Amino acid sequence: MEQTIVEDVIKKVMAQMVETTTEKAASCDAAIPVELSGRHVHLCEEDIKELFGAPLTHVKELSQPGQYLCKERVRLIGPSGVIDNVAVLGPARPKSQVELSLTDARILGIKAPVRQSGDVAGSPGVVLTSGSGLAGLEEGVIVAARHIHMSPADAARFGVSDNQKVDVHMDGSRPAVFKDVIVRVNRDFSLAMHIDFDEANSCGLGKNARGKIVGVTQEA
Repeated sequence: MEQTIVEDVIKKVMAQMVETTTEKAASCDAAIPVELSGRHVHLCEEDIKELFGAPLTHVKELSQPGQYLCKERVRLIGPSGVIDNVAVLGPARPKSQVELSLTDARILGIKAPVRQSGDVAGSPGVVLTSGSGLAGLEEGVIVAARHIHMSPADAARFGVSDNQKVDVHMDGSRPAVFKDVIVRVNRDFSLAMHIDFDEANSCGLGKNARGKIVGVTQEA
């Protein structure tokens, strides 16, 4: 009986915490810029050498500090399809990773899991080729989970925390609410929500898209 009472109290406290966080997050009217993330790869130093034989060539900075688009491109070869001219992003990472949409994964014939960037353990592999080299990944193909980059100041303003999942209203030509949007907080991040083209097309988003946090899906 005592254990049941304690469990009930804990459930009520947790529910109140979620409700309070939801109200605080939804009370901030600030719009979040939404960026469309196309298919791309991140490469480790070893695979960069195998594919290109030289360091990556910086072309332009991306919205997140320290991240940049490279001149180099690769071809992805899957069990049942090929995708050419895939962007390479720098700088080099400890482990190579391929980020696709679900549509891209179907074209290649790969059952890619929805994961946070960097979480590639147990994911499918793929073959990458360039004009002069080849690299085979035993794992590393994922569909990036929709997420929001925030600085600690942004997180405080929106009343959210790192790895918390929130609901975001997308005001496109076909308005929708995206659930399970992961909040990623780092002092080097610039405020931006990242979704892929499948997600953007589903709600008719165009240029200069914005989203608004309207609730909390799950506590961090």
